[in-house]
Amino acid sequence: MEFDLIARHFTRATPGAVLGVGDDCALLAPTPGMQLAVSSDMLLEGRHFSPQDGPAGLGHKALAVNLSDLAAMGATPRWATLSIALPAADEGWLAAFARGFFRIADQHGIELVGGDTTRGPLTLSITVIGEVPPGQALRRDGARPGDDVWVSGTLGAAAMALAYRQGRLFMEQIDAAKVLPALYLPTPRVELGLALRGVATSAIDISDGLLGDLGHVLERSQAGAVLDFAALPTLPAVRAYLHEAVARDCVLAGGDDYELCFTAPPDKHDAVLAAAASAGVAVTRIGRITDTPGLSVVDADGAPLTIERTGHDHFAA
Repeated sequence: MEFDLIARHFTRATPGAVLGVGDDCALLAPTPGMQLAVSSDMLLEGRHFSPQDGPAGLGHKALAVNLSDLAAMGATPRWATLSIALPAADEGWLAAFARGFFRIADQHGIELVGGDTTRGPLTLSITVIGEVPPGQALRRDGARPGDDVWVSGTLGAAAMALAYRQGRLFMEQIDAAKVLPALYLPTPRVELGLALRGVATSAIDISDGLLGDLGHVLERSQAGAVLDFAALPTLPAVRAYLHEAVARDCVLAGGDDYELCFTAPPDKHDAVLAAAASAGVAVTRIGRITDTPGLSVVDADGAPLTIERTGHDHFAA
């Protein structure tokens, strides 16, 4: 049964691998001279997604969140492995999941080369492997005082969609419809990550919230930062609710954005904009790196805002 499921839904040609699905191990031949970037993410039903979420969307999101890690390192996607625990062998569910998975895999040229299936609570675990030239990976430890802080895309939409779905935030249906796609179909900024090699001094993807993830950069770089709340890019459907504390929290600490937060020296301003234009994504300067430890957010008058939460806690109840 297991091998039939794998053969029907997850076995495809893998011209970029020496040996793909079907043996005890995949055999991969990295491009000579390149370094490998490897990342894993796990999604659990009831923790990271709802039992009502559609399988095609889950296939997309499960791979997208891993591709976002490669984007944050400036790595070119090459291969992935996929492990799934399922309560039962549901052919229709698997077929739809595979469609969503391979649709985004094909968009980014990544090949599925192995994995596992078993019975159990619905759990999706993916490992991705990418390549990056030596010394060109975007890392968390390169931010320097005086650097500008940038983000791609917009912030808060996915977290607001979740707050709306959970009944923690009232939204008009027309506004909810504009933020829900960010939760179900995130866009990994792979092309931007590649374009920022040699331009950005540090980078991270925003999976657990802007403040929390930028905090990891500051910790590794032994620096601080000041952010301008008014500069944070948001959709009009998000800005309309920023008078609500929960909406402000979604923008600052909500997570699930899968945008890139990165730093670059001021003299790289034009190079940042050129990289963004080449990747077809908007970027916004939202603050600066300081030599004073800590992270603060100020309003339009420069007054510090009270921060109650910095990001998602994976072990919180």
